[in-house]
Amino acid sequence: MKNIILLALQLVLLSGAHYAQDKAYVIYNSKGKKVSYKKMKQMTSDKDYILFGEYHDNPISHWLQFELTKDVYAMRSSNLKLSFEQIEQDQQMLLNDYMIGKFDYKTFKDTMRLWPNYKTDYQPLIDFAKGNNLFCLAANIPRKYASLLYKKGRSALDTLTDLEKSYMAPLDFKVDTSLSQYQIFLSGEMHGGGMNMLLAQAIKDATMAHFMMLNHQKNDVILHFVGAFHSDFYQGVMWYLQQQEPESKIMTITTVSQADIRKLDPENKGRADFILCVDEDMTSTH
Repeated sequence: MKNIILLALQLVLLSGAHYAQDKAYVIYNSKGKKVSYKKMKQMTSDKDYILFGEYHDNPISHWLQFELTKDVYAMRSSNLKLSFEQIEQDQQMLLNDYMIGKFDYKTFKDTMRLWPNYKTDYQPLIDFAKGNNLFCLAANIPRKYASLLYKKGRSALDTLTDLEKSYMAPLDFKVDTSLSQYQIFLSGEMHGGGMNMLLAQAIKDATMAHFMMLNHQKNDVILHFVGAFHSDFYQGVMWYLQQQEPESKIMTITTVSQADIRKLDPENKGRADFILCVDEDMTSTH
């Protein structure tokens, strides 16, 4: 984690915008009012689920994820569970075995389908969880099955084995095509869009929510790390959580990028309970 923090600090110092704006990031509430990190942290105290929407290559996102993980752990202790879009459900048992020390990091690295930025951006979270005996959830559908749906349609999933189907949400998952995040695929705004692309995104959201709910117990808080698209505007993963658990207390955080972070742009208001607004000149992690 030290490397991430040092990188973030270096980026802050090297960014020309830093001198103009005094900060590399600002946190806003959903209405666009500036709030402190302390306020955001305090709001996690009674939540069942926290969805932290990231830019996958943004060092400020990952730094704040780690800081929030430590602080939520300080408040909620062993009731904290971490959940990852970035790890697929068919590798849950491998992840479990690594967490309890059945094999070393090299074996873990060579066996898992880890993202290119795993070492800098997600390994610190896994290491923290491992060191504190916290459960980590491999929340996402295996990519090859989402790709199958995109290429051949929803009926193609019926050809899968029962074991393969166990790695995803039930195949009768509902899809609300009126949601603005899904409408993007139907409007032509998203390259390679269309109904099958929409469904491929929806099954990811449904699967992440499905396994989060399966692994949530009384008094738990699940901190889920996910691309901002999958939880922005209280949709995606959150929409599926609310369909099954309307009484659950859910908090959302998102990441946005702006040329001027001193005021939240109108199109970024309402994206989440808390909006991490990062200078667009921030260097990426990969």
